[in-house]
Amino acid sequence: MPAPVVPPAVSPAARLAGLKPDWWSDPKVWRTEVLAGLVVALALIPEAISFSVIAGVEPAIGLFASFTMAVTIAVVGGRRAMISAATGAVALVIGPLNREHGFGYLVAAVILAGVFQILLGVLGVAKLMRFVRRSVMVGFVNSLAILVFLAQVPEMSHVPWPVYPLLAGGLALMVFFPRITTAVPAPLVSIVILTAVTVGAGIAVPTVGDKGALPSSLPVPGLPDVPFTLDTLVTVAPYALAMALVGLMESLMTAKLVDEITDTRSDKTRESVGQGVANIVTGLFGGMGGCAMIGQTMINVKVSGARTRLSTFLAGAFLMVLCIVFGPVVSDIPMAALVAVMVMVCFATFDWHSIAPATLRRMPAGEIAVMVITVACVVATHNLAVGVVVGSVTAMVVFARRVARLADVTAVADPDGGRVVYTVTGELFFASANELVGRFDYANDPERVVIDLGGTHVWDASSVAALDAVSARYAQRGKTVEITGLNDPSAELHGRLSGELAVS
Repeated sequence: MPAPVVPPAVSPAARLAGLKPDWWSDPKVWRTEVLAGLVVALALIPEAISFSVIAGVEPAIGLFASFTMAVTIAVVGGRRAMISAATGAVALVIGPLNREHGFGYLVAAVILAGVFQILLGVLGVAKLMRFVRRSVMVGFVNSLAILVFLAQVPEMSHVPWPVYPLLAGGLALMVFFPRITTAVPAPLVSIVILTAVTVGAGIAVPTVGDKGALPSSLPVPGLPDVPFTLDTLVTVAPYALAMALVGLMESLMTAKLVDEITDTRSDKTRESVGQGVANIVTGLFGGMGGCAMIGQTMINVKVSGARTRLSTFLAGAFLMVLCIVFGPVVSDIPMAALVAVMVMVCFATFDWHSIAPATLRRMPAGEIAVMVITVACVVATHNLAVGVVVGSVTAMVVFARRVARLADVTAVADPDGGRVVYTVTGELFFASANELVGRFDYANDPERVVIDLGGTHVWDASSVAALDAVSARYAQRGKTVEITGLNDPSAELHGRLSGELAVS
């Protein structure tokens, strides 16, 4: 009998990183993950500070949130290499609470939002992602690229003229440097070179330090400074629920996008629970909360090539190291360098194939409409969650209309004229059932009417009510109706509801 095969041992660090045992010793993986984490950390600093301004808190609060979110989600999240940190969507939701009631209530809302996310994750809200159509996903990606680009416009407007050649130089470096070598991420090379040029030449341009002071120490855990009363709960609960829903929707959509890019699967339920845990930890450390960041995730996965949890963990760790240890150096990084990185991310993220003339000619009008509506709603509201919800509802309506048109009724009368057989094909549900009643010739049909449903499926109570209405109209004229061909699920539903629903 052959000896059993013993799988190679996996260290806790390797398990944390999401690496296969044979990859753990590969220096290329380490280099890719470490450098990706460093690039993301640099890109997180101005974003976190900007989102802090939106939420009405000090810059350190957004930076602390990005640190704790990234480090925590690297351990408990369900999608490897996805970056979670402070985000604009979350800042927009909880900003009014901070302005009206104070910072303590904001922290309490973040913690409660984490609890809601854990509950929603356990209840299986992640499974709803299967109902998101591809056209909605494409609209989500394209609108996200547009939003990220629009967020860079203020950094390119009313600025000293040297910003523009620096921006062009940064983009050129990221386009052409990978042709020389891919050993070092092009965005990191661009940031280092542009910083060296501006500092060495003494060029006066906006820098990271102009966005706000960087923290000088690590965050300290503690409870929110609010009264633990029912009134407090009533005050923070609506904001917490809104934050939980927006955060989960953006995180699950981002996870689905990364699944497609990396051709791997993620655990959406674990990601939902992980987002909740990360927000609870962030709240206890006095952070403003957050969710998955699509822009930084694209830098990590698509631009830098990261594939493990290690890059996510290091992004958070490097963020604090850069702020606390190398604060003066980081403050000198020109904003033009980071804007160039984000513009490159926008270009790489946008699905250009979706708007190519050849694609638009082949694509059904309904699919194009769903994509355009999703993009329009996101850009108009600056809220990805609103666009996804509106796009998904639009996609459902388009699908229902399309399927409803496939339902058809044909009549064949017996030669002797004693019976007529109506054959129904397609799907019977609320959208198609409404037109079913008008497809029969009640006045001129013979006394025996057969409705053959062998080519259809009865999906809902509306269809059963429509069949009852047809039978009732024939009965009013003294004619009998026989329904045949029902498959087992349709027969069970019809038998359970027929005669129990009001018909007109």
